[in-house]
Order: sequence, then C-alpha cells, then structure tokens
Amino acid sequence: MSLYDDAVLVLKGYEGQEDLRQAYLRHLETHPDGLWKACGDGHITASALVIDPDRGRVLLTLHRKLRIWLQMGGHCEPEDTALEAAALREATEESGVAGLTLLPGGPVRLDRHPIPAPCHWHYDVQYAVLAPPNAEHAISDESLDVRWFGYDQVADVADESVVRLLEATRARLAT
Repeated sequence: MSLYDDAVLVLKGYEGQEDLRQAYLRHLETHPDGLWKACGDGHITASALVIDPDRGRVLLTLHRKLRIWLQMGGHCEPEDTALEAAALREATEESGVAGLTLLPGGPVRLDRHPIPAPCHWHYDVQYAVLAPPNAEHAISDESLDVRWFGYDQVADVADESVVRLLEATRARLAT
C-alpha cells in the first residue's frame, strides 16, 4: 500500500473533527502530491506528542525556525509507508528517545495551520507516542532545545494546538 493510500484510509477511519477531516480528504483528492513538501497548496505532515504518563509529563522541542515549543513532527519522506510510521520516525529523530511506542487507536487529533510560503498550509495528522521508563532525550539539528514539561506547565510554554493535543491524548489514555 502506498503512503497516499494509507493517508486516505487513516483519514476516512478517523472519528471526530468532521469538517477538518473532510478538508484533509478533499486536499488529497485534488492534490495527488499533497503528502509532499513540494505541494504549493500545502501538504500532510505527521507529528507525535511524546508522553510519559507515569510521571505526568510530555517532551517538547523548541523548534529552530519557529522558536516555539511544539510536539515532534514534520514532513513525510518517500521511505515512509504509513502516516503513523512517519510520526514515529519524526518523534524518534527529533527527541533522540529510543523505544518510543505509538499510543493505540490511530491519530489523536488533526491540526491545520498556516506556514510561510511557498507551502502555505500544514495538514498535520497528530499521534501520541509513549516514552519508555527513564527515557533519555537529545537535541536534534531541528531543535534549539528539547525538554520535559509537566502536564500543568504545557499551557504556559506552548500554543493552543499543543494544549489541545495533550488534552486529547490524556482523554485517550483514560479510556
């Protein structure tokens, strides 16, 4: 199965955020290259919130270009076979944490946000990954810093999209 086919299946199966989900599907329908950074009208990205529920904390990256605290994530690559694989790869690369595991149940949220030209939009498919006990992190070339934050600290350092992702992740963990 191609990454494109996987993305369509994942989005068709995603429950919630109906208007946004449909916008993602329309984007892919009208842009066969809609998974790739080269798509000028925007592209699908995959991200993952690294979470340590036992300690009530998340690992965020201080994005080098944007200079804000975000979850790990980024662009799909030709070798990616599935959106969740892209999210897990990005989380591992950007956090330096070995042994991350995807939170079951598929994407946690969708978040479409504007970005500077020439790409214009990120259609982010957001997952959550569980950190192993005593996870050690490292700063990647894409980050200025990588740091653990308690659940109650996230709203003070990150934007609303990260807060919503944390809330949705915690709700998924509670079920």
